Parts: sequence; structure tokens; C-alpha cells
Amino acid sequence: MSPRTVFSPYARLFAVPGSVAFSFAGWVARLPIPMLGLGAVLLVAAETGSYGLAGAVSGTLALSFSIASPQWARAMDRRGQGAVLRVAMTGYLVSGVAFVAAVTAGAPLWTWFVLAAACGASGPNIGSLVRGRWAEALADPARRQTAFALEAVVDEVVFVVGPPLVTLLATLVAPPVGFLTGIALGTLGGLWLARQGATEPAVHPADPAAPSRRWAALNATVLLVATTYVAVGAVFGAMDVVVVGFADEEGAPALAGVALAVYAGGSLVAGLLYGVVRLPGTLATRFLATAVVFGLAAQLLWGVGSLTVLVATGFLAGLSIAPVLVSGTSLAESRVPRAALTEALSWTTTGLTLGVTAGSALAGAAVDAWGAEPAFAVPALAAALSALVALAGAPLLRARPAPVLAGTAPGGVA
Repeated sequence: MSPRTVFSPYARLFAVPGSVAFSFAGWVARLPIPMLGLGAVLLVAAETGSYGLAGAVSGTLALSFSIASPQWARAMDRRGQGAVLRVAMTGYLVSGVAFVAAVTAGAPLWTWFVLAAACGASGPNIGSLVRGRWAEALADPARRQTAFALEAVVDEVVFVVGPPLVTLLATLVAPPVGFLTGIALGTLGGLWLARQGATEPAVHPADPAAPSRRWAALNATVLLVATTYVAVGAVFGAMDVVVVGFADEEGAPALAGVALAVYAGGSLVAGLLYGVVRLPGTLATRFLATAVVFGLAAQLLWGVGSLTVLVATGFLAGLSIAPVLVSGTSLAESRVPRAALTEALSWTTTGLTLGVTAGSALAGAAVDAWGAEPAFAVPALAAALSALVALAGAPLLRARPAPVLAGTAPGGVA
């Protein structure tokens, strides 16, 4: 497949007015996703020497994000993205700076957890906001799949750029600098996105006569995708902690970010191809198939014994990430009404971040108890679980797509 064949569908997406600005702003606003989790691990581990405590604090940040982000999304569906984003980003900046101050000043441990929770709870799910804008702008399902694949690639670029950046800043400058840089970039990108009112999805005020949006956003398909993504997220959270611990044991802590970037790089490559290849089968079939491939590919982590092997196996395992994320997002998008789309997409990401919470905590405990190399069992087993969950829930995918609520058209355009 030639580069022109791969990239031309993506280039055509940007004929949509305002799409370059909202997509790039969304990319900047998403940079904190890997930077804050990994930055919290590096910051707390540097202050205390405990990866268990570092994983618990990082997991708390991710857990609070997973609980709060659907509520932000629900508010945006009703009041518009811009107004709600400005409030959220203010809290995000203040709580993030306060968290770093508490850790570096040696404040009581409970304040670390409280402020980490506040910081996570202040962050709306930027990826779902950008995907909501694409869904509003594109009536053609094939073009929406390409747009969602583009955003999955953007997610992976974030994970290519973020880990090396935060690792270098934390190890070569000072541990707090990595986390604070993530907070600054997230605030900048979020406020930039908030200013772009012309591309916001239409606001859908609550209609007492309409079906509950909450249940529209949490139908059986969304619940299955979100539950599968809990296990997928556990792989991501565990990899952050285990790779940092492994690189430290190998005497090259600065290479942790490089290894994580290569892992994300494999997903980036796969995401670009997945967005333009028209695969056979239904969206449900593709989701199940990609979940199984993801579960199998991560079993390569059992063989990690050196940084060289980690980089190679990480790239190969990473090739399976974007397909399962794009297929799950596309499936969920196809089965919810437009009035509940942002919230539904946010719930799928909530599954990921809940998994990150569990994966970070379990991997931190495993590194402290067993050492980093045996702790690769945590992400490997979590990936296998994601495949089993998807297959077990396959009967739920036989349900028909959700009916469209009043005020939206079947083509997806309000």
C-alpha cells in the first residue's frame, strides 16, 4: 500500500472547516494523559523510593478521572463544550500545581491522594470531545471510521511524545518538572479547544418526554466495550509502572520513556493502516477479532529479559492497540443516539482509565514484591483477560442499534 493511499483519506478529512484547529488543540490537550500518570510515578518514586506508593497515587489520579469525566461529558452534551471546558481547566491547573507542591513539600500522605484525586476529577475526556466534533461534522460512517482512526493515531502520538518528554524532564531536570509540564500543556490545549465554538456539537437540552440519556449512553454495547477496556487499560497502567521499574533495574532509567514510546509507536503504525483498510465483517465482529489479537500479542511480554527485547516485543505488541480501540469506539458510536454521544464515548474511556488505576496499583505492588521483570506478568494477564471479556460478552452485541432520540437524524447530523 503506497503512502498516498494511506494518507489521502486522512488529508480529505481536513477539508472540514475548523477540523485542523480542533484536532490539533485536542492533541495538545491530551498530552497530559501519559505525562501525568507516568509523571506522578516518577515524582512519588523519587521522593519516597516506593513504586507501590507511586502506583497507588497514579492510580488514584486515573480513578478520579474515570469517575468524573462522564459527568463532564454529560454537562457538555447539555450546555456546550466551551463553557464547561473553561471551568474544568481552571480546576485542573490549580489542583495539579497544588499536588506537586504537597509532594515536594513533604505534606501528609493523605493530602497527596486528595490532591491527585482532585486533579484527575478536573480533567474532562478530551478525546471524546474531539470525536464528538468529528461525528457532528461527518455523516458518512466510513469517513467517521477514518476520523476515529485518526484520533486513535493522535492518541498514540501522545504516547510516543509524552513518556520520553516527561521522563527526560523528570530525570534530567527535576522530578516535579515533568508533571507540571503536563498540567501546563493540558490547560493550554483545553482552553484553546474551548474557544472553538463553531465546531462544537449541537447542544441537546434535557427533554422530559425523551428516553433517559443516561441509559442511552450506557446500553449493552457501550457497557461491553467499556468493560473490555477496563482490562485493556490495566495493560497500559501496568506498563507505565513496570517499564519504569525495569529500566531502573537495568541502570538506564531515562530509557523508560523510549521503551514506552516504541510501544505506542507500534499502535500508531497499525492505527494509520486500520483507518483506511476496509475490512470484512460487521463492527461487532471486528471488535471481537481485534480484542483477541490484543490479548494474544501481549503474551510476548513474558519473554522480556533486557531493554533490547522489551523494545522489540513492545513494538510488536503495540501493533494490536489502535485496532481494538478504533473498533470499540466505532461500535459504540454506531449504537447510541447523537444526543448522548459524547457521554457514551466518555464511558468507554472511563473503562480504560479504571483499568489504568488497577493496573498501576497491581504493577506497583508486583514490582516491589517480585522485581520488575516478573511483574510483566501483570500486563500480559490483563491483556488475556480483555480478550476473554470481549468473547464472553459477544451475545450482547446481537442487540439492534439504539433508536435515535428526538432532534437527531439517523445519518448522525443534528
